[in-house]
Amino acid sequence: MLKNFLKEVISIVVGKPAEEIVDLLDTDKYVNEFIIAKKLDLTINQARNILYKISDHGLVSSIRKKDKKKGWYTYFWKIEVLKSLEFLREIVLKNLNQLKNQIKSRETKRFYVCERCNVEYNEENAMLHDFTCNECGEVFSVKDSEKVLKEFKRNNEKFENKLKLINNEINIEKEKLEKIKMKEIKKIEKEKTEQREETRRLQKKVRDKAKEEASSKKPNKKTKIKISKEKKGRKKFMKKKTIKKLIKKKIKKIPKKK
Repeated sequence: MLKNFLKEVISIVVGKPAEEIVDLLDTDKYVNEFIIAKKLDLTINQARNILYKISDHGLVSSIRKKDKKKGWYTYFWKIEVLKSLEFLREIVLKNLNQLKNQIKSRETKRFYVCERCNVEYNEENAMLHDFTCNECGEVFSVKDSEKVLKEFKRNNEKFENKLKLINNEINIEKEKLEKIKMKEIKKIEKEKTEQREETRRLQKKVRDKAKEEASSKKPNKKTKIKISKEKKGRKKFMKKKTIKKLIKKKIKKIPKKK
């Protein structure tokens, strides 16, 4: 049913011969325009003209990629299913409203017809023509609207059923897009969480390394005792050296006996 609706949209926009393009564009991935042209047995310019006409209504989307060897850009295309369905819904609603107005007009107004020319007139136009056909001179007769009304009502029912089906497809497509959106959000959140965890891990690693370096520089208890003894030894040595110097100075100052 969905594919039929999409083909109807393409038929409305660019004509029935182009509706086969739906089979190529109704996919999750973007399709190379050269493949589209080849599959439809068209030149690349013919295929592009069709795609551009559809694109003017916003019913397809495209991305481009640069050929590294040749240097030119190639476009890849995909049909926008939701927009296409909404486009079709607008057309059906417009036709439905017109049909309802015609039904109302048939139920409330009188119509006339020239039986010979098979030309119909509403009451105002019939009065302007004095209820006489300008072509053949035949007097108008009152049109029996029962058959026309039945036909209009049957068409009205068809349009209403079609509208329900389109709305159903729109809801399905919206749910699908919502799931894709939620999946993308979860993916982004997961990536952010992983990044945060990785940052914490790196920070912890840096802190641990800093602690190790700091602890390797700090002397342990044995080293502290050794350093303390060395300091005391140096002090004693310095004191002894200082005392010896003072004694020597005093000895020099004592006068020699004659």
